[in-house]
Amino acid sequence: MIIAIANEQGFVSAHFGRCPAYTIVEIEEDQVRNRQEIPNPGHQPGFLPQYLSEKGVRVIVAGGMGPRAQHLFAQKNIEVVIGVQGPIDEVIQKLITRQLEAGEDLCSHDAGHTHECDEHDSEPAPVRLEGRRICLSASGPDLNADVDPRFGRAPYFLFVDPETMEFESLENPHQRADQGAGIQAAEMITQKNPGVLLTGHCGPNAEKVLQAAGISTRYEISGTVKDAVEQFKQEG
Repeated sequence: MIIAIANEQGFVSAHFGRCPAYTIVEIEEDQVRNRQEIPNPGHQPGFLPQYLSEKGVRVIVAGGMGPRAQHLFAQKNIEVVIGVQGPIDEVIQKLITRQLEAGEDLCSHDAGHTHECDEHDSEPAPVRLEGRRICLSASGPDLNADVDPRFGRAPYFLFVDPETMEFESLENPHQRADQGAGIQAAEMITQKNPGVLLTGHCGPNAEKVLQAAGISTRYEISGTVKDAVEQFKQEG
């Protein structure tokens, strides 16, 4: 069993999506077989369930988490245990002895008070293109190419006029960069001034570059470029 615990300075974090790190623990036959800390890779909606699922995580432990995030984890067959407090070491011992119990969601708040711990529950803000094009990370140079989930490592970027479906294809010269591919790709596409980026996932540093340029982002996009644009137009 592989478990991910939201970690903030050695204690269980109250904010699942905003914690600095995760402690990943593999427990087998009531013993810790492996333990490591990984930094929080970013807080884009829907990304963490996929990311942790790929690491084999089957249980999430945190102080709190929004209902939509819990639903996304359930879709990945990952159990969520919230309302947990205390030192990470004590929580691991309770997991081993099967004494860990869920409690009240520590992210709960009074009506009218916003809370940044649950971006997963937020609906994407509407995008006003106002004549600007849609940018998509793509596996190929035309509309029939698949949307590439790797923003910084995508072979191509397509800039599509949603009204006419005319497009411009731009090869990504940063896809094989040793580091900083996402930031370099973000800086490159800002020169084309699209209104929104459709991709699979974008790292937090690259996203800051895009936000500074007034470019909205939509994640977990799949299918062909053409289909993704059509779906975006329907959803507004």
